[in-house]
Amino acid sequence: MEGDFIKTNEWLTPLSWFYGMGVGFRNLLFEAGVLKSRTYKTPVISVGNITVGGTGKTPHVEYLIRLLQDKLQVAVLSRGYKRKSNGFIIADKDTPMWEIGDEPYQMKQKFPQITVAVDKKRTRGIERLTTDDNGGKAADVILLDDAFQHRYVKPGVNILLVDYHRLIIYDKLLPVGRLREPLKGKDRADIVIVTKCPSELKPMEYRVITKAMNLYPYQKLFFTTLEYGPLYPVFRKNNGAAPQKLEGQNVLLLTGIASPRQMMEDLSPRVKSLTPLTFADHHNFSPKDIERLNATFEAMPQPKCIVTTEKDAARLKDMEGISDEVRKQLYAQPIRICFMQDQEEEFNQRILDYIQKKSKKKNGSNTLTIEWK
Repeated sequence: MEGDFIKTNEWLTPLSWFYGMGVGFRNLLFEAGVLKSRTYKTPVISVGNITVGGTGKTPHVEYLIRLLQDKLQVAVLSRGYKRKSNGFIIADKDTPMWEIGDEPYQMKQKFPQITVAVDKKRTRGIERLTTDDNGGKAADVILLDDAFQHRYVKPGVNILLVDYHRLIIYDKLLPVGRLREPLKGKDRADIVIVTKCPSELKPMEYRVITKAMNLYPYQKLFFTTLEYGPLYPVFRKNNGAAPQKLEGQNVLLLTGIASPRQMMEDLSPRVKSLTPLTFADHHNFSPKDIERLNATFEAMPQPKCIVTTEKDAARLKDMEGISDEVRKQLYAQPIRICFMQDQEEEFNQRILDYIQKKSKKKNGSNTLTIEWK
């Protein structure tokens, strides 16, 4: 049910009051115009959340990439969380993961034809991506990854993601709960998406959540669920074909993501047994972690395999010490999002209409023609 992953630390309530005052004052400075939010002629779409933890940002950004990549020059701009570099960097096919971060690396590997850039200062990143000196590929549209709270940029479409299992209306501010800012922050969203919904969600549940979210008329609510694609080997040169089915397999689920519980619940009914090996989000695997992985997998009974996320696979590819047995049986699990209630076409059209309208203002009569098929 919705909100079933929520756990709070009520004894930290006094700290939560002080935290809320600080975040509220910052937001007030932006609303009063003391701190400035910049707008841009180029269409800018932000995807983010107001909670600590995974809400499915990467698969939703990837959905937008698939929607737009054949029609426009798409650029994704991320801060590159936990990267070991500074400043503005545009990735190419040979850029290492540590230089741009695991999620930008994943997107560049999956969509090599788009521009993927990282910059902690988003305003500078947007300026670089919209000029012709950007490798001759000035962006037609910029997707901001995890930028809902980066208020120095005012996107044309602000998409807020909310985890079905941790609805923000039932959560509380840090450090009691996981909200990064007061619930009022959701009012900045143009589109709100309830993510990770059970595929069998009943009509009554849609209505209950819609009413509880209490959105304004200018805001549109969508629902998405996760869809799992075919497994593929992480170490392609050392591996055969991935198992067509997980049924009958003893599976080691290796994750370094914020919210692995949904994946565990989805995979458990499909396998003979599931052994979770979990780490913190964006975890940098150490030699001891690899030793633990090798030992855990070796002790498991046959038939067996290892399933990990694409984000974790990006961090594992260059790790030393991984045993030959693990290399041969380590598979990545692609995840896509799927809109529910036949909302996909409506969402797509909202995005395309915004880009066309924005391009008309930017270019006058020389507008981009985008047709949805």
